[in-house]
Amino acid sequence: MFSFRTTPIEDQLDKGLTEGRVGCFVTQNCYDTASGHYLWELFEERGNLAKVFRPRDSELTPGTNHIEFSQDELEDLDSIVIEIQDTGSRYFNYTRDVMRLLSVRARMGDGPSVYVVDHFNPAGRTVEGTMPALDADLWTPKVAHRHGLTLGELCYLYSSEIDAKYPLHIISAAARESSHDIMPWTIAPSSDLPGLFSCDMYSGGGLWNNTTITPGIGTSRPYEYFGAPWIKPFDVALPPCPDGVMMRPCSFTPSAGRYAGEKCLGYQIILKPGVQYHSLLHTLELMRYFAEHYSSFEMLGELFTKVADPVISEYLKGNITFDIVREYMKTEEQKWIRKAKRFSLYGDYPYRIK
Repeated sequence: MFSFRTTPIEDQLDKGLTEGRVGCFVTQNCYDTASGHYLWELFEERGNLAKVFRPRDSELTPGTNHIEFSQDELEDLDSIVIEIQDTGSRYFNYTRDVMRLLSVRARMGDGPSVYVVDHFNPAGRTVEGTMPALDADLWTPKVAHRHGLTLGELCYLYSSEIDAKYPLHIISAAARESSHDIMPWTIAPSSDLPGLFSCDMYSGGGLWNNTTITPGIGTSRPYEYFGAPWIKPFDVALPPCPDGVMMRPCSFTPSAGRYAGEKCLGYQIILKPGVQYHSLLHTLELMRYFAEHYSSFEMLGELFTKVADPVISEYLKGNITFDIVREYMKTEEQKWIRKAKRFSLYGDYPYRIK
């Protein structure tokens, strides 16, 4: 059973929400500006909050974080309410945790109804990249690298693909006052996605995590800055750069992640106002550049698992040219958009950068 609801979660009258045992699967983005409370406090006040599942570390902790849970913890719940801020890219940790939750719930038979308090996508409806053509890691949804959907739409799609039988209810992002009061990135979705441009750069920039270049994790501007101790930005020609984008040579010392405490040299990606930036294509082009100019640059095995596409992998390995992978990606983005439209809930649809 699926439903799309246009009134806030606190106005839903389902017995499982008003009287049943409720679990909340949340990040800091479940804060409601109208009431000044977090989602779990609603059910705490009702007296039926059974469990809160949230990231294991504080909300601004550099490094990888997840929401841990077990099937046993779901067994005695009547409802589970999900509220996180997705970032628009398929490799976001907390979104993958939600997909794992849905998969576990689908295998349970009887179990809690699932409610998703939706948020608008901070990366917008823009699409980049391809659907996985190879087996990616288990909990990554089979969507484009930058998918253009909301978390609610992703859950709708994922539940359909795994043929889930549990009740799934999406609470419209437009139903919450917070969606009108603050922009989707005002409360950082995670430590490494802190600001306005982070999500626009994550679909490509997130791939640096699986190389010997750091995307500035442990700095105040991750994915805008990237570098390594061995890069020499003033000794070689500037890396490739699309129209409307500037590459500023820079330095930084990350406090966490790869090269923590070491001075790194590299570049800041600066977007001119109004430019549509295809982060994935630019990042792939930059990786080829660094592979050709620096012997210290390595693409780790996890990179190809995350990319999950043989054509992109062949480009990264230097076996095909950029124009081939660019044209291939155009076709694959159109395929994804046709699929994504079937799960769009808000009247506007994902689109590709021209």
